[in-house]
Amino acid sequence: LNLDGMTSAADVGLEMPKKCLDGTRMEILQEIVDWIHDTGVNSPRIFWLHGQAGKGKSAIAHTIALWSKNVGELGSCFCFARDRQSEHREEKMFTTIARDLADQDPAFRRALSRVFANNRSLMATPDIIQQWEKLLLGPISQVASGITRRIVVVVDALDESGLEPSRSHILSVLGSRQATKLPSNFRLLMTSRPLRDIRDGLSGARHVKSMSLDDVPVAFTERDIRLFVSLKIGDLEGIGENEVSQIAQKADGLFEWARLACEFIGLNATGEMVKERFNSCVGRASGEGNVLLDNMYRAILQSVVSTRPTAVMRFRSVMRQVLYTLEPLPVGGLNAMRRHFSHKHNDFNVAIVLHFMGPLLSGVTDHIVAVRPLHVSFYEFLTNPSRSGKYFVDELDIQVELATAAFLVLHGGLCFNICRLESSYLLNSEVPHLAERVKAKISPHLSYSCCFWAKHLQATKFDAVLAGHVKDLVGSEKMLFWFEAMSLLGIL
Repeated sequence: LNLDGMTSAADVGLEMPKKCLDGTRMEILQEIVDWIHDTGVNSPRIFWLHGQAGKGKSAIAHTIALWSKNVGELGSCFCFARDRQSEHREEKMFTTIARDLADQDPAFRRALSRVFANNRSLMATPDIIQQWEKLLLGPISQVASGITRRIVVVVDALDESGLEPSRSHILSVLGSRQATKLPSNFRLLMTSRPLRDIRDGLSGARHVKSMSLDDVPVAFTERDIRLFVSLKIGDLEGIGENEVSQIAQKADGLFEWARLACEFIGLNATGEMVKERFNSCVGRASGEGNVLLDNMYRAILQSVVSTRPTAVMRFRSVMRQVLYTLEPLPVGGLNAMRRHFSHKHNDFNVAIVLHFMGPLLSGVTDHIVAVRPLHVSFYEFLTNPSRSGKYFVDELDIQVELATAAFLVLHGGLCFNICRLESSYLLNSEVPHLAERVKAKISPHLSYSCCFWAKHLQATKFDAVLAGHVKDLVGSEKMLFWFEAMSLLGIL
């Protein structure tokens, strides 16, 4: 019954801070709960909730996941993220769901173990079709009669899996009649933007219940945004019910715009009163959708980034590192990598930029937390020159810089028996407190360099200096130390 060799994704589950504010989205949440409770034979097994960026899809997904957990019905919660595409989470979605179900239900675990006993290679297969048929649909069909509770699986932000091919097999499975074979007490809630391939894959399927957040009555959405804004900035001087209502009306149903508006109004700007910032915010609130969000991103950046060319250059340099790093790093990790950048104009502490970016990025105040855009729309804004203008962030030479930094971090950080293990005769699974040792001895930037030096190298043109770094790594004992580190990190 040991499933340790089974491929699964880490850090993809429920995040309670992302849930809806209490008292908001009640009608939508109730409709989803009613669907979960309707376990009739002909009831749709899949609920597809979709809407444009900023509508609050993820908040609803995490709220349903939390509710399901509290009533003992959450089977699994699996979240995609734009800045974790290098992990190929789409190849691990069904295996992770199956692993979660096995951890909760002994009968499902036994059924899954029998599958692996007959074909152990399935534990690590990237074949999504086989994962669905052999690891999920097959075992759950075998034990369905013995499971009396409802099983709720939440999949958030499928559109952030990557390009269309990354999710084509998932859509082919979920959109096919095979999904109708799921037990009547199995429910899968999935959220995404209404991208063409997802819409084509799911629309029209009788076993898929589709709901667009764009169709929610304006009155309901404005009411919820009004409550959100009131709690965020209602206590500020000059902000009353009238101002709160204006923001709710201007938001065009975008909770993300409302959040950004509250951040903008609450910024401590020298010589400006709150009411003046409110007037500036409302005055900029023109357009809808991405245009509305872009105007707010621009307003916040104009408030926190100096107009001096050097300041703008440093902003773009730091954001280039944040956006093109293949796995988010905390501030300390970003600085540790940056110290090895070859261009001297990049030699500065990222905190001089990130310290002011709290409205837009995580990890700014808590330096243990990875730095990443709080919303995918900010990434899309920065990487589109027609939308971001002078704040546009291109790749430029960042791949060379990150590859160089990775090699130098490996050179300085890799060593024999890096975790100071007492014996080399034990399997990793037999070493007491190995995870704590790895965390203490292998820093985030060393772990990153171990995992991604090759990907950054692959993204560069031939460079003699980089070629020298490759030779130094593969032609020395450091390569053996790299294998050891990768094993300890669970990659090999």
